[in-house]
Amino acid sequence: MVSVAGIVKAGGLYDPAGMEGLASTTAGLLRKGTKTRMAQQFAGDIDFIGGTFEADASADYSSFAAEFLSKDTAKGLELVSDALLHPTFPQAEVNKLIAQSVDGVKAAKDSARDVILEYYEGYLYNGKGYGRPTGGDEISLKKIQRDATVKFYETYYTPGNTILAVAGDFKTEEMKKKLEDVFGGWPAKSAPAMKPDPWGPVPGKKLLLVNKADATQTYFVIGNVGISATDPDRVAIEVVNTVYGSRFTSMLNEALRVESGLTYGATSFFSLQKEPGPFAMYSFTRNETTGKAIDMALEVLKKLHANGITAEQLSSAKSYLKGQFPPMIETSGQLARLIVRYEFLGLDDNEVNQFEQRIDGVTPEMAKQVIAKHFPLENLAFVLVGKSSEIAPMVKKYAEKEDAKEISAPGFWPGWK
Repeated sequence: MVSVAGIVKAGGLYDPAGMEGLASTTAGLLRKGTKTRMAQQFAGDIDFIGGTFEADASADYSSFAAEFLSKDTAKGLELVSDALLHPTFPQAEVNKLIAQSVDGVKAAKDSARDVILEYYEGYLYNGKGYGRPTGGDEISLKKIQRDATVKFYETYYTPGNTILAVAGDFKTEEMKKKLEDVFGGWPAKSAPAMKPDPWGPVPGKKLLLVNKADATQTYFVIGNVGISATDPDRVAIEVVNTVYGSRFTSMLNEALRVESGLTYGATSFFSLQKEPGPFAMYSFTRNETTGKAIDMALEVLKKLHANGITAEQLSSAKSYLKGQFPPMIETSGQLARLIVRYEFLGLDDNEVNQFEQRIDGVTPEMAKQVIAKHFPLENLAFVLVGKSSEIAPMVKKYAEKEDAKEISAPGFWPGWK
């Protein structure tokens, strides 16, 4: 098996204002028609060799990945290069993908859990930077025209702006020659860089209540701006968060699910991106227990600050993380994607080679320090999706600043115009 993974260093952050979803749309159209293949032919050719090709965009970058059998390497690489070097963005395919994406956003809003993080990120970042929906919304997607996808592609899809990795069963020198053969004709040109909007943590407390009038449950997220993927505290934070909220036996899940039965699940995470991404505590509960569940989540956070984590919890978290890591890099596809991501972020092989050593190096004192620094207690953003008429009286106490939005309204943050 041979796996190809790549990153183009332009994602949703590069979308023009009011045209959110452009990077994602451009990536989605790569396989929808080239100079020599229509969409159906590309799909047929990749299926014929039992291969796969996919492309999408995150906020930081656009990405693509392909897999095929070693015996089909030549054909597989030719298909990858055809999609990357020769897309034609047929008007009919643009129209179809935009329509599907708009329908997808509307359908997602039928389920609070499918969109609450979009609302949270939009509110946390005030609709800027990571607060802009990478997949677009009901209005921004409709503004995307074919010319915009062509311009985005021509501007950012350049060899100097692309990171490529190949992993699997092959001879290195032979693979280098094949890559040069299929990508050597890619015209070299520079791509403009972008300086992201600086956005620090939210001061004080603010709350957004998104009304979903037919909701029988409230979904809620609490948190603030967290850390970047290169933050020096990232390993200690991962260990502490394993104890606090990222596994089934975490403090959050034990309190909200196991002990109280208020929810089927509660978790916390740090989204590690090029710039500081969100830290979030997430759960859901019945309308009538909304206040009780949020109170309990905040109480668990207070206990974390007051008591820290025990030596037993620290040891357990380290063992858990070391056990979870190997399966994350056991396939060639996983390895190729990890390589390009680390290269994009400016990280090196030590992220893998020294993983266990760094995990074992987290001390109780380090855990105490990262709790105080990175698990916000006083400065918090609250986002809830639920039935406002029932839960609004319960949640007024949580924040000085309150905002409201109807889930049926376009966009994902209250300042949308």
